Order: sequence, then structure tokens, then C-alpha cells
Amino acid sequence: MTETNDAPEAKTAFAIETKTCFETYASPEDRAAMRELAGRYIDFLSSCKTERETVQFVRKALTGAGFQESADGEFDGDAVFRVLRGKTVFIARKGKKPLREGFRLVGAHCDTPRIDLKQRPLYQDCGVAQLKTHYYGGIRKHQWLARPLALHGVVAKKDGSVVPVTIGEDASDPVFAIPDLLPHLAYRQAEQKLADAFEAEKLNILVGHSPLDAPAAPEGDAAGTAAKDAPKKGNDAVKAKVLALLHEKYGIEEADLYSAELQAVPAGPARFVGLDAALVGGYGQDDRVCVFAALSALLAAPAPEHTQIVLFWDKEEIGSEGSTGAKSRFFEYCLEDLIDAWDKGARKSRVLAAGKAVSADVHAALDPDYQDLHEKLNSALLGSGPVFCKFTGHRGKVGANDAHPEYVAWLRNLLDGAGIPWQMAELGRVDLGGGGTVAKFLAVYGMDIIDFGPAVLSMHSPFEITSTADVYAAMLAYKAFLTS
Repeated sequence: MTETNDAPEAKTAFAIETKTCFETYASPEDRAAMRELAGRYIDFLSSCKTERETVQFVRKALTGAGFQESADGEFDGDAVFRVLRGKTVFIARKGKKPLREGFRLVGAHCDTPRIDLKQRPLYQDCGVAQLKTHYYGGIRKHQWLARPLALHGVVAKKDGSVVPVTIGEDASDPVFAIPDLLPHLAYRQAEQKLADAFEAEKLNILVGHSPLDAPAAPEGDAAGTAAKDAPKKGNDAVKAKVLALLHEKYGIEEADLYSAELQAVPAGPARFVGLDAALVGGYGQDDRVCVFAALSALLAAPAPEHTQIVLFWDKEEIGSEGSTGAKSRFFEYCLEDLIDAWDKGARKSRVLAAGKAVSADVHAALDPDYQDLHEKLNSALLGSGPVFCKFTGHRGKVGANDAHPEYVAWLRNLLDGAGIPWQMAELGRVDLGGGGTVAKFLAVYGMDIIDFGPAVLSMHSPFEITSTADVYAAMLAYKAFLTS
């Protein structure tokens, strides 16, 4: 036997090997499909800035694809959907296998952090009219100052009519803004903690400046009455002008704002970011990127083995509360009707336990400027595919759904077999980060579920950033899941 000092060559066959989406989808056909999907996604983001607008978009797409809407409690057909309060939608397509053998469910949320108007918002001070606000969800307040804003929403009137409102998106529209403090007077503010420096009660929106013109002076006895009724200079004349303009365009009066749902959102369209146009920048990508990808996947996945269910919820950003949130019984009631229509006699509990689900929600991308807040080995990179988050919660996994390893292995096999890149990550370093999704509200039914969605930079900001490659890979991943 001959001695040798040569060490055997290190074997790497059993180590994790990763490929980016751009490496995986390098063919001209894939790149063309990626660009086409990204273009449609840009249009979707630009036109869907509230949950109502998003559900309206979904309803139109489903109707065009032959899905039948059921509002009366009966599902008639093999491809159906139901909308609740204009903000939440349940969608189902019948599979080849009976419902009692389970389903494939993708659930996302269509609400986003924003700034809502208060119930009595309009007032005048210092020569301008402003709107009082109450922020919704986890915003960083300073990001909403001194930037163009648009108003979206509805006004419900006493006669039962509902008036849609959109101001600030058309090129001819005015926009709105929350003024910021000039640096010359911000020395004291600069010394405060960020959480204290920007007060929520000062997020007031500029909405007008010019006073209502006084009517032409009448002659005779009517002159005194007209002068009395006309708004005086500096005495709510600017507010009166705003109300007159709202009445002229929308037929509403100040009291109608009590029953309004109006949201201030960033004005303007979503845009491609970077010289290579490989990133998408825009408002509301948490979680509308998953809504768009899941809807696109569903429409491209007919004739499934198992029943497909897609759910788009409201209120996730404030804990999934209310009748349109994931904590409500809406999903459960819809499933009961579905069982009656498609698999009468099946036990709801067994149908639920046999289901497999994905909580389609975004994940924080590793920020190149704040890498110290992440644990890099378990962080998500833009362009490396949609992200599995095995558990959410905070600190010691408190408040988390923790996906079972058997289910994770099943999903790995599914995506690897389809050649779809994916990654797995946690939300920041232990004890530094944390968050929650709708996953735990579905896990109570006994079904397997895990969080899975694209990585996002600048999450919860007015201008979030995603990768066009991740949008494409997420759509293909959801499609593979829905057809499994």
C-alpha cells in the first residue's frame, strides 16, 4: 500500500445548490413571457389601489373566463365565485377528484397599509382646507409626507346609492399632499425618536386653498339675506369651496362623509425600476403581487385533479378582523355551500383536514443597506424565486403557524419536479423581527398550510419593489400547486 498525503477532493453533491430565476428562465420564450406578465402586473398595480378596486378587477377577470358568480347561497356550475361586501372574494373550480379527497387552496389579502379619512374629516385653518386622517396598518409615517397622494374609495348616501370616488390619478386631476416640516424649524424634531417625531394627528391632507366666491349681490330686501348666508372671508370659505366642488362632481354633501370609505394612497402609476427594467416599483405590492400571481395562475390552470380554491381577503393588515377578514366565517360558509353543490354528504371537517393550502404573502428581501438586521443564511434575495416562510410570529415563534416538515418536503418535491426556483427564509434576525399572516387562521381547520410569496424591498412603504423574475416564478409556482 502506498502512502499519500493527497486529501480526497471535497464532495459538494449533497450541499444546497441554488439558481436565480434569471438563470432558470433564460430562454427567449421565458424572458418574453416574463416581460409580458410584468407589463400586465404594472397595469394591475396602477389601477387597483384599494381592496374594492382589486376585487372589482378580479370579478371582471373571472367573469371573462367563464366563472359564474353566486350571491344567493347556491353554487351553480363547475367554476364559481362569491364576493362579500365588495372586499373579499371566494373562488372555486371543480376538480376531477371528489371534494372529500381534499382541495388546493391559495389565499392572499388585497388590503394594504394606507391613510384613511376620519369620519368627520374636513376643516379649514391657516388659509387652507385639510382632511383629518387615521392611518391603517403598519406604516412609517414620515414616508407619507410631502408626496403626491390620490383619494380612492366610495361614499354611501342615505338614498342607498354608493358613489365611487377617484381623484388624483388622471393626468388632468389635482393631487393631494401632507405637508412636512422645513429643516430650518426641525432641530427639536431631529432629536426625537422616530416614533415620536411624527404625530399621527398631524397627518392632515391639504385639499383646498381658494375661497368660495360670493354670489352676485341681489337688489332689494334679498340683499341682507344673501349677505348673511354667504361664507365670510376666512370663515370656512375655503372649506365651503371644497364642499361645493365635491357636490358638483359627485353630488355629495358634508354629512355624506360620515358614511364614506375614502383612502389616501400614493398617486400615479407603478413603474419599472432600473436601467434593465427588471424590478417593479409601486404601491400595494404587499400583498397584491400575490393576488395577481394567484389569479393569473388560476386562469391558466383548468381541469385540475383536485378542487381549486382561491381566496382574497380584506383586513389582513390590521389582524384579519371583521366580516371581510380571514377570521370571519366567510370561507367556512362558502365551503359548506360548495360541498352541498359538488359532493353532497361529505363531512366538512374531513374535507378541511384533507386540504392543502398556501398562504400567499410576501416576504422581506435582504436589503443591501441593512444586512445587519437579517441573518443572511436564512434570508430572501430578490430574483431567487418565491419564499417559503415556515413560521411567522415573533421572538420565540409566538403567534405563529409552524408548517409541518412533511408538508414542506411535499412542496419541495412538487416545485423541484416542475423546475421552479424557490427559497426559504425567516423575517429578520431572531428577536429583531416578526410578523403575522392569515396562515394561522386556516391552520385551525387541520389543513396543511405554509406562507409562500415573492420577496419585497421597502415593504409597507408607498413605493415597494419586487423582481419581475420573482413575479413570474410565483405565478408558475402557484399554478403548479393548484394543478397538483
